[in-house]
Amino acid sequence: MTGSQNAARLPRPRGTRTFDKPALDLDDLIRLLSTRGLVIPDPERAARYLRQIGYYRLSPYTIPFRKKNLDHHFREGTDFDDVLDLYVFDRALRLLVLDALERVEVTIRAALTDHMSTAYSDPHWYMKGEHFANQSKHSRLLSIVKSTCDERLRGIPETEDGSLVHRSALEHYLTTYAQPELPPSWLVVETLTIGQLANSYRNLRRRSDRTTVAKSLGLTAPLLESWLHTYVRVRNICAHHGRLWNVGLGVYPAIPTSSTISWLTSSDSLPVQSRKRLYPVLVSLQSVLDTISPHSTWALRLHDLLRTRPKWNLDGMGISQGWADDHFWNRHLE
Repeated sequence: MTGSQNAARLPRPRGTRTFDKPALDLDDLIRLLSTRGLVIPDPERAARYLRQIGYYRLSPYTIPFRKKNLDHHFREGTDFDDVLDLYVFDRALRLLVLDALERVEVTIRAALTDHMSTAYSDPHWYMKGEHFANQSKHSRLLSIVKSTCDERLRGIPETEDGSLVHRSALEHYLTTYAQPELPPSWLVVETLTIGQLANSYRNLRRRSDRTTVAKSLGLTAPLLESWLHTYVRVRNICAHHGRLWNVGLGVYPAIPTSSTISWLTSSDSLPVQSRKRLYPVLVSLQSVLDTISPHSTWALRLHDLLRTRPKWNLDGMGISQGWADDHFWNRHLE
């Protein structure tokens, strides 16, 4: 679906019911889970976790353990620790994904500013509309940068304290230079969110510029645009500590068609039904790491995290049994 089609989509109708569920305290929530069949050997311990995590955040992790066609009731023998284990696994998965995303995101920031600044011999290239396809989006970018600078100047001054504490580069530029009004590209890209970064890359007018940036990650321009779109969604989930392992992302990375792109070697490794799960995102991250960090142990750490998970857990991520046997992964595990 194109951006214009998505913008023209009418909102879905609101529900018709009235929300009248009461707020429950921890003891009530523990009793509610117990009446639904969840085994809770130590209610005080369960209450501590609910206090730390929150019932609403933990609730989605109970869904795989519920009986089919019987709302909210658990399968016989389901223990509180079964639910907690899935939550802890998902947390570890988010942290691992964030580790890879950080490397990819930092590389894109550096590749974008390094290429554009040197190719056009202009540290302030981003201020010129000639480099961008959509002038309205370019104007929004400049407005964002200017707003960031204005907020920094209105904020409490950053102070230096000996050799260990230094002012930020943005603070230094704004309090040192009057012209140009806005900072150089290599400073600006560090202030953008990943969504703003993705939009700026996608809005580059020349295909050659997008291609050069993508090549630094071992990708083509269309692939980087697609993968960046997905990474924005994934990073936002991770940053807000949301459920990742079986969430519907809504946007998924395009599958490479060229053998020059690092990808799964067997066509059976990514069946069609797995393409709208988390697995292709994990593959895409390792694909980029193959270029930007070839000696990374990320694949090994992912394998260590997944190797003891039950089949239903892997199925929820779109991962087949024997996934690590594919040469794409196996070469990193030997």
